[in-house]
Amino acid sequence: MIVVTTSGVTGSKIVETLGMVRGSSIRTRHVGSDLIASLRNLAGGEIPEYTKMLAEAREQAIDRMVEEAQVLHADAIVTVRFQTSMVMSGAAEMLCYGTAVRLETIE
Repeated sequence: MIVVTTSGVTGSKIVETLGMVRGSSIRTRHVGSDLIASLRNLAGGEIPEYTKMLAEAREQAIDRMVEEAQVLHADAIVTVRFQTSMVMSGAAEMLCYGTAVRLETIE
């Protein structure tokens, strides 16, 4: 599955638009990670525990979006975007969405 943030795929022509597809993942903070993150916050810099958590949430959201596109027999997902929002204190949603399309190779 081709997944791009652009409105098209180089070397291909969109022949059918199948509609919006999306995937999401909701993650909560871990008490142990929160304690370590609080200590790191005092010194400044990156908080790798949260970086890893958000990276995993992003990957899971992409996987779910791709699964939805495969059900539609799409060749690609174009104009992919990410959005995040707080669901409740200590929990955030990572949403990934785009447009499922069928492609034809340009000769």
